[in-house]
Amino acid sequence: MTISFVSRGNEPGIEIRDSVERRTCTLHTSDAVHPTSADTELFHFPVDDAVTISTDGLRLPTPAAVYVRDECGEMLASVEGIGYEELSEGTYNLELCTPIKLYVRVEGSLRVSGAFDSVAFDFDGETTVRVGARSSHRRPAETVTTTADPVDVMAAISTFGSALKTTSPERSFPTLRGHPPTIELGDRLEIPDELSPPDAGIRIEIPPRYESIFPVAPLAYYLGAELAPGRNPRIVTDDFEHPLRTARGFENEVERVLKQTFLLDCVTRTEGFYRIDLHERQRVEPLADLDFAALYDAPVAERLEAYLSVPYAVVEEFVPDWQLTTHVEPTSESVEMLPFLVDDLAVVRTPRATEVSSSVLQTPAVDEFVRGGDSTRSAVEAPASVNSLVEPEATDSLEQMWVGEDAPVGASKATAAAFRNRLERTATSGDIDITVVCNDRQMDEERTLADEVYGSREELPFDVTVRNDLSTAELRAVLESETQFLHYIGHIDEGGFECVDGMLDARELDSVGIEAFFLNACQSYEQGMALIEAGAVGGVVTLNDVINSGAVRVGRTMIRLLNRGFPLWAALDIARDRSIIGGQYIVVGDGCVNIVQTESIVALLYDIETKEDVFELTPITYHSNDGGIGGFVTPQFSGQSTSYLASGSLPTVTLTDGELEEYLLLENVPVHFDGRFTWSYEIDTDER
Repeated sequence: MTISFVSRGNEPGIEIRDSVERRTCTLHTSDAVHPTSADTELFHFPVDDAVTISTDGLRLPTPAAVYVRDECGEMLASVEGIGYEELSEGTYNLELCTPIKLYVRVEGSLRVSGAFDSVAFDFDGETTVRVGARSSHRRPAETVTTTADPVDVMAAISTFGSALKTTSPERSFPTLRGHPPTIELGDRLEIPDELSPPDAGIRIEIPPRYESIFPVAPLAYYLGAELAPGRNPRIVTDDFEHPLRTARGFENEVERVLKQTFLLDCVTRTEGFYRIDLHERQRVEPLADLDFAALYDAPVAERLEAYLSVPYAVVEEFVPDWQLTTHVEPTSESVEMLPFLVDDLAVVRTPRATEVSSSVLQTPAVDEFVRGGDSTRSAVEAPASVNSLVEPEATDSLEQMWVGEDAPVGASKATAAAFRNRLERTATSGDIDITVVCNDRQMDEERTLADEVYGSREELPFDVTVRNDLSTAELRAVLESETQFLHYIGHIDEGGFECVDGMLDARELDSVGIEAFFLNACQSYEQGMALIEAGAVGGVVTLNDVINSGAVRVGRTMIRLLNRGFPLWAALDIARDRSIIGGQYIVVGDGCVNIVQTESIVALLYDIETKEDVFELTPITYHSNDGGIGGFVTPQFSGQSTSYLASGSLPTVTLTDGELEEYLLLENVPVHFDGRFTWSYEIDTDER
């Protein structure tokens, strides 16, 4: 089973674990409880497993939004942040927005109390309580085989909409967008009979060539649309058509339609199961002449026509920061990547990139070496391990990804193998396994820090192992063993990992057991790519030689960010700025992997600026692979009840010194404070 419920031993309560996504939630009770199996059909929303306990109350030791519904799913109340709700005798279904989706069904009276750091549920005396949980792990239902012929590829993409769990505005929630069927290249087109795309009545006509097909794949998926050959790119329904070749350009127009439709779905869905006070609705509603109540129940094609009647300039500033833009080479080799890019609702572009020479990329490291006389992490002088470097055109998305032969600078390098490896993750029992390997005692500073930080969150189950001076056989055993994360500190060159008795080349390994990794060594790109091909999901590597002091700064920041639940791409995005050599590091594979869960739904960074006697704080949110664009958050500011779409920067708030101090103590998060990087627990109030 993916989900498990266990008693907490000597402490009262139950612990809920997702053994595939490595997530843990705890519910405290006043006395010891003994969970027994419960019927999963009792819950209004789907759950993977459920238990029954008897208690007079529950306490969630972290902040979380709570939605209270009746038996029919109608929302009766919500507590988001600090708040209190009291409900008389009845049957209630509670939805808890935690790293594992939790549902609580209870009969009787109910009191819900939300504080800065917890949520309490009180009942009138001993009560039978049913707790259900759902994993965020998603797998594609089927695989479509297609030839490389563009018309066949269009037919394959037309099946993607079958993964949508609804065509209502709730499709904007990541949990209601299922994983599209995977694609394999073969000798003929084969579409499983089980795939039934929605009858959305929407067709997208485009010229049958990769340059047109790839960019529209996410839009076709989200709309549940059919792709058809046509000379002029356009969206067609029974009642209207919308051109996709405009003054903006084809790719920009496709992007505009996807973002506008998504945003207005997020606004319209507040008429449904989540009648929340959404910031984006507050801002959009006065500007757009739309009847959201009527649109909620309208057919999907009619809703699309209404959305696109609004000029994009009216809503553009309210579109959430987009999670991902992918630069995809228009070749048959890229076709198998499309389902994974669509699953992340990425903007897809054909590449516009600039070639970068290794010598130019290496210049900052050389300059720092000359100034400081520092050593590199290279055991010997060697040429760069990456011959072909490109820098993709900048976009306004939070993450950039490159799909193609070259190695990207400032973007993640994606391969279909990494995403397939993610799908094949299996359930594990026990703790989160982290292995730190240091094969050079001169780099003990980073090893010591890793030993101290990894696993320091008491509420999560960790097993951290530190190994030093490994032989080739010992390192091979580490790479082949099942572990969630490997942090390697030492030397790497074109021959592989340097060990005490020689070199270990990962390209010679048939398979590896590690899921994610950080190879903080010189020229680790090729070895990292080999680990991906052998079974790993994602990792951080270097493109060239790195100066030791700079590597320590990057490593120190990465360690702390990964331990707080940041995904690989976000941790590296922040850590790059900590050193002049940050540009030498990139993510390979799936950058959305995170090693441990966040304390809340998303990972957070605060940007704080001092303004005379007040402070302006901007929360910045980061999703990992168990989330996705479309969720929302309610910041824990005193008196705050407004929710925001959670992706990137949230609106700035002004706080007094006392309010800021209270907020900084909620969770230990990274902070840019007047341009200085620090952590919220380390900010001295006297220094402000």
